[in-house]
Amino acid sequence: MAIDRKFRFGVMALGADSAKQYRETARKAEDLGYSTLYVPDHFVDHPFGPFPAMAFAAEATKTLRVGSLVLGNDYRHPVVVARDAATLDLLSDGRLELGLGAGWMTADYEKAGIPLDRPGVRVDRLAEAITIVKGLMSPGEFSFSGDHYTITGLDGMPKPVQQPVPIVIGGGGKRVLSLAAQEAQIVGINGNLKGGRTDDPSNAADMNPVQTDQKLEWVRDAAGARFDDIEIQSFAGFTLFTDDSKSVAEAMAPAFACPPDEVLDSPVALVGTVDEMIETIKRRRDRWQMSYHVVGAEVMDEFAPVVARLTGT
Repeated sequence: MAIDRKFRFGVMALGADSAKQYRETARKAEDLGYSTLYVPDHFVDHPFGPFPAMAFAAEATKTLRVGSLVLGNDYRHPVVVARDAATLDLLSDGRLELGLGAGWMTADYEKAGIPLDRPGVRVDRLAEAITIVKGLMSPGEFSFSGDHYTITGLDGMPKPVQQPVPIVIGGGGKRVLSLAAQEAQIVGINGNLKGGRTDDPSNAADMNPVQTDQKLEWVRDAAGARFDDIEIQSFAGFTLFTDDSKSVAEAMAPAFACPPDEVLDSPVALVGTVDEMIETIKRRRDRWQMSYHVVGAEVMDEFAPVVARLTGT
């Protein structure tokens, strides 16, 4: 049965100065109607470890979902990921969204001393890891033999409440988006981060509306009949409230390599008044079936009217 792509919203919460502050962030997100609190997984400028932070947020709330956006596969063996994810899903009464990724930020690898393999190897390893994580969270024993991992007769314990736990995979290139389309319940549309840096000049241009059209075509082609069962997500890392969106669009257009009247439809940005953002988000669902939007915790209060007016519609 195809999902009903009604709007929902998430918050990216990197960290906090204290337990009290993070608890308040999670509870506020819940009170304001956000669906999910997400935690990223980088060693540089992202202070909290994903699993402890997700568990803490889940314990501080009643209905708020928690998720990783996304775990770097090269940092954790998939057997460990499966156990930790299943434990968290069980203890949160089925509120986990498990984001998995191949790893991309060069600084993570360099500063941690982790070998950075070429993208194709990392994606191959991610594909095997996804199979393992899913297998271990499913009923019964699981075995697997691949180029990167070998699992022999392991019955993953505990088993999660959700069967299946929703998998989130985001990407900007054809190979990762195709994998996401075949394996994930939630597909994040991102820039192609092949440069390994958040400030790479090519990142913005890869997320203009025309490039996003191409990304959705890759997802549709790879998903086939299951496309109607996939939730399309974006993380608006640039969210700016302003009464002069036209001037902002003109300033952004060169970096995004598109005309000013198109640049504000880029899924990585939300710019304008509350009413303008609502219209932008509606256009994105009409054009790309994009119904799941994530913003930074720093704009959670200001963005709350959008959440209130669109959630569930």
